[in-house]
Amino acid sequence: MSVSDHNKPAEKNALWETIVVLFQAFLLAAVIRTILLQPFTIPSGSMMPTLLVGDYLLVNKFAYGYSRYSLPAYNPDWFEGRLLGSEPTRGDVVVFRLPSNPSIDYIKRVIGLPGDKVQMRDSVLYINDKAVPRVEEGKFSSDSSDTAGVGVQHSMEFYKDVPIYRETLDSGATYQTLDLGFSDGDDTPVFNVPEGHYFMMGDNRDNSSDSRFTVGYVPSENLVGRASFIIFSLGNDTPFFQVWKWPTNLRYDRFFKGIK
Repeated sequence: MSVSDHNKPAEKNALWETIVVLFQAFLLAAVIRTILLQPFTIPSGSMMPTLLVGDYLLVNKFAYGYSRYSLPAYNPDWFEGRLLGSEPTRGDVVVFRLPSNPSIDYIKRVIGLPGDKVQMRDSVLYINDKAVPRVEEGKFSSDSSDTAGVGVQHSMEFYKDVPIYRETLDSGATYQTLDLGFSDGDDTPVFNVPEGHYFMMGDNRDNSSDSRFTVGYVPSENLVGRASFIIFSLGNDTPFFQVWKWPTNLRYDRFFKGIK
């Protein structure tokens, strides 16, 4: 028997071990993505200034339990409602499936809980007939365009010196919003949030398609998870694959930044 014959069983064992390791890694990644964490990319400016175009996030899927929409793509009608479910807190930033087309993921802030009354009056948010405190807090300018068609009334490529207003909810959540001027979303009828549903709004109040418009009330089972933190961020409309542009366009200060 030759030396090469002796080596063949060892080579086959090494190949098999490599296949097993790769399969285990793939299985682990699939389980993590399905059950624990899911990556999400911000494609538009509807959540500015909290989230920017080019932010890459991790979404905590365990936060609100699981529904048939918890799987990343295919959503079989195995069950209705949620398993191990818990309610989001007012002010949470949430990824959810669009009620009119569940193949599309949206990300907005939870403003109205089941049973709430929500209304905008002259750019001020009212929840259950109480005005949410709103304080002007500087200006915002963007380093990326917002031309993804999310705008309700304002079409802007780059934002420059846009007024920032900080809102503070009764839950204790505090966050910044943008005010681009008058829009159809500044004065609305009263929205009565049905049981088992939520009212979502973008922080970019005048340039967000949300529950005031075509999104409507979001059923509990459409919630995918809570946006937890930013893991990576690219400015200046830099495509992810253009690695050679990363050094000058990375937003280093946003890496591993918690989302509030």
